Amino acid sequence: MAKPVNLALQGGGAHGAFSWGVLDRLLEGDEIDIAGISGTSAGALNGAAIKAGMAAADGWQGRLLARENLAHVWTNVAQLSDNRVVRWMSSLMPMPRGLQRWAEMVSPVAWLEGLNRIVSPYDYGPFYVNPLARVIREMPHPGMDASGGPQFFVTATNVRTGRVHIFSGPQVTPDAIMASACLPTLFKAVEIVDPATGRAEAYWDGGYSGNPALYPLFGTDLPRDIVIVAINPTEREDVPRTPVQIQDRINEVSFNSSLQRELRAIQFVKRLTAEGRLAGRNMKEPLIHMIADDALMTQLGARTKVLPGPGLVRRMFEAGRAAAELFVATDLQQVGVRDTVDLPRLYG
Repeated sequence: MAKPVNLALQGGGAHGAFSWGVLDRLLEGDEIDIAGISGTSAGALNGAAIKAGMAAADGWQGRLLARENLAHVWTNVAQLSDNRVVRWMSSLMPMPRGLQRWAEMVSPVAWLEGLNRIVSPYDYGPFYVNPLARVIREMPHPGMDASGGPQFFVTATNVRTGRVHIFSGPQVTPDAIMASACLPTLFKAVEIVDPATGRAEAYWDGGYSGNPALYPLFGTDLPRDIVIVAINPTEREDVPRTPVQIQDRINEVSFNSSLQRELRAIQFVKRLTAEGRLAGRNMKEPLIHMIADDALMTQLGARTKVLPGPGLVRRMFEAGRAAAELFVATDLQQVGVRDTVDLPRLYG
């Protein structure tokens, strides 16, 4: 019998293809029933593909349509960039430290980051285009705002207030997905009218405020279990030393901070519950699980997130499927019973 779960899908640019692999494997089997999805950035893109497919049809047919949507998304994202030079440089590894530093400086990613410091997305004028718009709007099975299928929550960051904003239900439009994936050095802020105020608000990537936001999944009509599909490494053994390594680690820490805060709060509530200090209060206690491959992600830098070449996307996909297979084999039996993430060790 399928176990009901919620999915929390992290953002991380091209590394989101890892989540594609995870989701493809989970949708292929009948071990879980997806009740709710919270997604940020690439996680929102993946969540939209699942939501639209499963809203279009019931049962196995809906799962198949969701898998077709995911394949469409990442096949098209991979075609947005074919970073042959970066992959050629990678084939030279390992290389002497001096040569490695030189490769970091002259790679297309380093050139792109240098350009981002002097050129704004707003400088392109009428030539500006957000390449994700076509990928999202041409999804073969649309309907990310439909009433059927899993509940779907999309995280973005309000530029004016700096606060997290959650889109759900009919608010989940292609613009909302682009807002969630809007890196401000690459894309113009996405403006969406707030129906509550009638005011147009500008949004940036949701990773700055919730990567992903877990609290929308705490609703009483959703299951206790939350499966986080993580693509940003939490821990690294080595201290970063080169400029590129330092910037990469800053990126990881920044985009993990909101999730870390929510997990710490969950552990705090669990501790109070265990001590009997919340007796008589009707509070939901989530069970946390995680699918990740930190060994792979720590081999890659944050710079590969912005150059989604076909080779990288395929590598991420295969790794994701393998990680999901491991989760099904080792942790799935604990869903509905206990956490499989050691929260006391991390936050106790």
